Amino acid sequence: MAAEAFIADLCERVREAAAAKKALRVRGGGTKDFYGGALAGEPLDVAAYSGVVAYEPKELVLTVRAGTPLDEIERVLAADRQMLPFEPPHFGPRATIGGAVAAGLSGPRRPYAGAVRDFVLGARIVNGKGEDLSFGGRVIKNVAGYDVSRVMAGSLGTLGILTEISFKVLPRPAVETTLAFEMDELQAMQQANTWAGQPLPVSATAWQDGVLRVRLSGAAPAIAAARQRMGGEERPEGEYWQGLREHALPFFRTQTLWRVSVPQTCEPLDLGARPLVEWGGGLRWLAGEQDALALRSTVERVGGHATLFRAADKAAGAFHPLRPAILKIHKRLKAAFDPAGILNPGRMYDF
Repeated sequence: MAAEAFIADLCERVREAAAAKKALRVRGGGTKDFYGGALAGEPLDVAAYSGVVAYEPKELVLTVRAGTPLDEIERVLAADRQMLPFEPPHFGPRATIGGAVAAGLSGPRRPYAGAVRDFVLGARIVNGKGEDLSFGGRVIKNVAGYDVSRVMAGSLGTLGILTEISFKVLPRPAVETTLAFEMDELQAMQQANTWAGQPLPVSATAWQDGVLRVRLSGAAPAIAAARQRMGGEERPEGEYWQGLREHALPFFRTQTLWRVSVPQTCEPLDLGARPLVEWGGGLRWLAGEQDALALRSTVERVGGHATLFRAADKAAGAFHPLRPAILKIHKRLKAAFDPAGILNPGRMYDF
């Protein structure tokens, strides 16, 4: 089916569903079906809408259809020594770029390069009314109007069906290496934040069981100077960061996984389990069952939130409860983009 015919058919299906008040479960590769609330509605597969629309390596801009496999996009970019800077996790071979944006998940490089939404320049979507809409553009300087395209990042398909997305991409670093340091959690967080405030080519940090790993990315002279300045034990651990990104490390082999987001400068918290800590302290993973109310209360007191990232039972709610003012904004956005409430209902919150 031709591109415009696919979009026209998609719009018609959404209009029919809205008129019948029939829920639709928007889906790409299905690799993140575990994330968020319970799946509901008739499946609406958009993985077939695939392909690179435009790629301008010299301008660092890529536009793709939302069903394009992440593997394909990374191969295209690698041929010109470029990359998606936010390192989106795949969680499976069928992962699509639309699913990556809808989930809003970033990998180890996030605090040092930026999040998914920071690299979305524009988006084309079909909203819950069956309208084909475009926001933003394909140039970095385009900032006119509301930044709706970035609102799509992390919305889990509840506001609209992503069909095309434009990104800013970045050059791949010439050299990467990993330094390892033996230190406790508090020392690791303090040291990681100290280095983050210095002109060092840090691109990822992770602490677990008394070991802080720091990835350095950049030009060879910068890497050599940083190694000499920081010390530590150099390790060729490229596979470690890939395993961290894709949750392939032994730590993640658990049925229940919590994702705790707190300010980077927050000291270690008594969370009932030994964490794996990323992002200089800003992201803390907990494996195993937790008292949801107690965990979320503890985290909220320090200005954070806790997500039940993966679990067989999500009766406690996948996402941290919203404060009244934020909840009101979420409901207004949902009503504006999907007034019939048919797109991925309950995937984020019960409205």
